[in-house]
Amino acid sequence: MKTKTIWASLFAALALIVPRVALAEEPCRTLDFEGIPFTVCEARAGDDIRLWLRDGTGALIGTPERLRAQLAPTERLVFAMNAGMYAPDRQPVGLYVENGEEVRPIVTAEGPGNFGLLPNGVFCIGERLRVIESRAFAAERPACRFATQSGPMLVIDGALHPRFLPDSDSTNIRNGVGVSAAGDRAWFVISDRPVTFHRFARFFRDRLGARDALYLDGSISRLIVPAEGRADLGLPMGPIVGVVAPADGQD
Repeated sequence: MKTKTIWASLFAALALIVPRVALAEEPCRTLDFEGIPFTVCEARAGDDIRLWLRDGTGALIGTPERLRAQLAPTERLVFAMNAGMYAPDRQPVGLYVENGEEVRPIVTAEGPGNFGLLPNGVFCIGERLRVIESRAFAAERPACRFATQSGPMLVIDGALHPRFLPDSDSTNIRNGVGVSAAGDRAWFVISDRPVTFHRFARFFRDRLGARDALYLDGSISRLIVPAEGRADLGLPMGPIVGVVAPADGQD
């Protein structure tokens, strides 16, 4: 009986340890908020976070298969999602910076649709990870290795976008990005069920603690996580954001 008790204690201890190790190795996790599941993929400042639009021949990338083909043999894709709104020709609607080169200029005027619902903003990947209101970005012109503009802002310095209604009946699958106050972390999120703007913004602020967050898109939103076998179905994308890491066995 004493031996059985010892083994039972060891198995109980392992049951507590193993799930934590497995979870730490997963690039994304599912969090519940008000009965709705959200998938969250976290990146840190210093991680290899990139934006993609076209390949070396000038052709639009758009699909997970073509995206993976852009990586070197020593690289692997950790996760990726659509990185903002785009026109019918899949060109970014607003600012787009890739490898320090401005491909599309910033748009600061109010306009139609979600993108033009001011304030909108820019996700900037530089020494820090930042989500900056578009007009503030235009005035400051921070150095960004990569940047994408989208809208509306979800959270602005801890406050929800003033146009969001808590009792709205407009729901959709939505994805966005939020950042920590220190700029050391970014959370890339997709709702796994349709949600309102108000609930999506509150998830960033109240569940993740994001001080600033930016809406990326809705009905076209999709997430790719190769290690988990996830590749959401959808039409080819415009700009794409993702994280790259060394391939298995590479330093």
